[in-house]
Amino acid sequence: MQIIEIYKSLQGESSYTGLPCVFVRLAGCNLRCTWCDSEYTFKGGQRMTLDEVESEVRRLSPNGGLVEVTGGEPLLQEREVVLLMERLLVAGYTVLLETSGERPLESVPSRVVKVVDVKCPDSGEPGTFRIENLKWLTPSDEVKFVIASRRDYEFARDFAEDHGLSARVASVILSPAFRKDAAGVRDVSHCLVDPQQLAEWMLADGLKARLGLQVHKFIWEPSLKGV
Repeated sequence: MQIIEIYKSLQGESSYTGLPCVFVRLAGCNLRCTWCDSEYTFKGGQRMTLDEVESEVRRLSPNGGLVEVTGGEPLLQEREVVLLMERLLVAGYTVLLETSGERPLESVPSRVVKVVDVKCPDSGEPGTFRIENLKWLTPSDEVKFVIASRRDYEFARDFAEDHGLSARVASVILSPAFRKDAAGVRDVSHCLVDPQQLAEWMLADGLKARLGLQVHKFIWEPSLKGV
């Protein structure tokens, strides 16, 4: 597996926000979102075996707990990633998979919590989500939309309602996009949409979704990696 980094921090996104979590970040991504904050994953990293990755996860969290497999796009390394997730599940970890849904989800173990980031128009990568992946979503999964504009919000609202997401998955999450060059001050000035404005849109429409913030960017300096 080509690995960028493995580290322990607090989960900063999803309904697992605030929980200790080991992050296994894989190299490579086939999308180029305009607001991407992890462009350093596009290339590089180091080659690690499944045994080496699992050993490092166990070192960081020896008594089980939460592990997120992320990227980049981890399913570009599908064969090895699926094997890793199966091994972590057997070892007693709760496993999250962060993916765009552009790759097929059929092979993902059913006990893995899929956090699927459906791309909105202003990501620059609209239409990349595979609609057939909807049938592989389970009641433990989550669907996230990163919102950079009113247009993105309306897309997310309509997509969620048209596909009945609130009845399919555990959480539908709308998260304000952060500026990719965010640095210094730890506040909402870095958000491309003010969270208060997004909250008001959601309330006005009675949207069955939760507002999500990238909490790690408020705890630590927003450009800091490995947190």
